[in-house]
Amino acid sequence: MILQALTEYYEVLQKQGKAAAPGWGPVKVSYTLYLGEGGTLERVASIQIEQQRGKKTVPAPQIMSLPAPEKRTVGVVSNFLCDNSSYMLGVDGKGRPQRALECFAACKALHEKVLSDVDTPAARAVLAFFQSWQPEAAPEHPALAEYWEDILSGANLIFRYDGGFVHDDPAIRRAWERHYGGSGDDGGTEMVCLVTGEKGPVENTHPSVKGVQGAQSSGAALVSFNAPAFCSYGREQNRNAPTSKAAAFAYTTALNYLLSDREHVYRMGDATVVFWAKSGEAAYQSTFGSLFSDTYEESDLRNVIAELCKGHKAEYDEAMLDPDMDFYVLGLSPNAARLSVRFFLRNSFGGFLQNIQAHRERLRIVRPAYAKFEVPSLKSLLDATVNQNSRNKDASPELAGEMLRAVLNNTPYPATLLNGVTLRIRAEQRDKEHPERPFKITWERAAILKAYYSKNPNKNVPKEVLTVSLNEASTSIPYTLGRLFSVLEEIQQKANPGINSTIKDKYFNSASATPAVVFPTLVNLAQKHLKKLEAGWRVSYEKKLQGITDKLGEEYPARLTLPQQGAFQLGYYHQTQARYEKKEEK
Repeated sequence: MILQALTEYYEVLQKQGKAAAPGWGPVKVSYTLYLGEGGTLERVASIQIEQQRGKKTVPAPQIMSLPAPEKRTVGVVSNFLCDNSSYMLGVDGKGRPQRALECFAACKALHEKVLSDVDTPAARAVLAFFQSWQPEAAPEHPALAEYWEDILSGANLIFRYDGGFVHDDPAIRRAWERHYGGSGDDGGTEMVCLVTGEKGPVENTHPSVKGVQGAQSSGAALVSFNAPAFCSYGREQNRNAPTSKAAAFAYTTALNYLLSDREHVYRMGDATVVFWAKSGEAAYQSTFGSLFSDTYEESDLRNVIAELCKGHKAEYDEAMLDPDMDFYVLGLSPNAARLSVRFFLRNSFGGFLQNIQAHRERLRIVRPAYAKFEVPSLKSLLDATVNQNSRNKDASPELAGEMLRAVLNNTPYPATLLNGVTLRIRAEQRDKEHPERPFKITWERAAILKAYYSKNPNKNVPKEVLTVSLNEASTSIPYTLGRLFSVLEEIQQKANPGINSTIKDKYFNSASATPAVVFPTLVNLAQKHLKKLEAGWRVSYEKKLQGITDKLGEEYPARLTLPQQGAFQLGYYHQTQARYEKKEEK
């Protein structure tokens, strides 16, 4: 399914002129070898371009559309019309002259095979070059002297003849495309392609995929069989899951195109996330990408998303978006020299947006003054499960993948999300250098608790506590205890202005787990604090305490379960935010 979707996307990209034809691809090139009529090397010229790196401008290879390079491991495999000095000249800077000669022989054989029936001046010049070139004489050749060291360092070289690049010769291009499409690299074995369903030569080793963070910079394989345990029926490598050369080229080209578009590539844990619409319109990616950024809050975009969620078409970024358009989301994680699929999701574009909107509605909770947006972002939710003072501040890769799947599929949130938040609430202490910063029940954590129990119902966390703001009518004992704790903390702060450490620092965890043990002590402490207050404040707080304690009965619960602790935490958050809201109104 993944390969089929990517292959279809490649066909769209090719029609739009954004992807190369089969057998061609982007290659970094640094130097041109100018050939004469008899195949003689007349001169070498740099085609590097100036590139800004930091404050400096440095020469960098130029990216050109050339015959698709082969995927190399440890063997000798030549590319056509573009390669490094080992293959094109038979010399290298690694001190392995014998291997360089083997590379040159392989390159010569490939060009003779592809160009044997091409009768053009450029083809004859290339063949003459390989027949007459003497690798041992290369160090003394005057044309190579100026760029000798850089050429030996691994720079790619291409041919130029009679004022034009050899790879632009129409006859040579047709010869390469015939060779690429009709001579499988497994000796010509033909099998039924699992992607297209057509019979043809299979690709034994698929092209590399580049741009996945954490994977090898030279590229990694999405489909790979490299050990006997993965193989069956005597088939080697990718013949265990036969994919035609055309399909292998198509899906890797499409995936590399997506990964190279850095504006629409995102990180979730260790996963690199890409997404695309079946039509190939970039506006779908821009709209969907707002889930990972702050642009979701922009009024114009919110209006567009609202229309799409209703099933109506909407215009955005000069494109008409269709809610019924097929849309795909792919998450890839690095795994040595291969890639693992963290998740692959398919839905209509409108379906994904509706699920995202439902997630945002569940997150909606009264926000503090410092919050800039209506609901926490996906990244901030994951950050809320991690100790931000630790060296590694990244959320669990498994949690990140599960979380994104739950949001996009509108399925229950993973239990690891609740576990992560609970652990942070229990473990977190006030930052001594910044005592004003919120801790334990932050906005993000309160939003997670509300969203989690809204989507994962529990009888101990009734709907009456899963409100956006304070619900004073709630009769939930855990929720009311959380409210009471907040009021007791408020009384302590009022009686001791400027206090750095409150009862939350010492008693919050035990109060939410074993109320019967802690609350009698806290209530007695509050009575002492009330005596310090002026009569008006004292009466006000006594009435507030009375209104809350009347709902608790005569005894405090001995223990609260984990869901009940969640209700307690929401009660504390709601009551605390109501306290600050009233202060702002006054």
